[in-house]
Amino acid sequence: MSITIKSKTDLEKMRIAGRIAANARDLAGRMLEPGMTTRDVDKIVHDYIVGQGAVPSFLGYGGFPGSACVSVNEEVIHGIPGGRKLRPGDIVSIDVGAHIGGFHGDTCWTFPVGKISDEAQALLDVTRQSLFEGIAKAQPGNHLADVCGAVEQYCASRGYGIVREYCGHGIGRQLHESPEVPNYVQNGSRDMRIKLQPGMTFCIEPMINVKGDAIRVCKDKWTVRTKSGCLSAHFEHMIAITPDGPVILTESDLD
Repeated sequence: MSITIKSKTDLEKMRIAGRIAANARDLAGRMLEPGMTTRDVDKIVHDYIVGQGAVPSFLGYGGFPGSACVSVNEEVIHGIPGGRKLRPGDIVSIDVGAHIGGFHGDTCWTFPVGKISDEAQALLDVTRQSLFEGIAKAQPGNHLADVCGAVEQYCASRGYGIVREYCGHGIGRQLHESPEVPNYVQNGSRDMRIKLQPGMTFCIEPMINVKGDAIRVCKDKWTVRTKSGCLSAHFEHMIAITPDGPVILTESDLD
């Protein structure tokens, strides 16, 4: 396994890609309202990314037909944009990638549509915080297991299910690079012993279910749903390891 170490110049380019992806994510999230379709959400993301001179990383990736993965309620990840209409109380995960200057940015956030249930709000709060628990452990000299274990401990101790078939990843000139970054400690995996060092870049992305870990892939071969039909949330930041600690590269600068 080879992990690419990025230079300061590389990181500045990744920050640009990350900012574009984050702005597209937040712009779409702000515009969510009942009656919109997931295709409408995708168009907002697509138009913003292209308008910034970048290319949507996901469009055509492995045959994916959208510029964003738009996953609603029980959909965990990889929701194909289409005619599904959003309703009051829905939660919507908007996963966005942008490619510019030779590098990718990748990020996801789960947004509410109007007022949501206490159960949904608690899921969003826990999943979002677990992301920051993982980021806090992404210190030079720590190991990948420290990051993965922080996410796992935070969510599992609160009774939530952790999706195990999908995970975070390295990122840079390729959308998906080594290493894989699961949301739990994979016992026996050599990757868990990777020592974090400045210049490493990867995405941490908890995918957390209200009840149980089990998922299923739909007939479209993309959309992943919880097997029980319970709600799922997905939060993702792209980070860089620096001598001073982790730096988030997918922060929005929208007014």
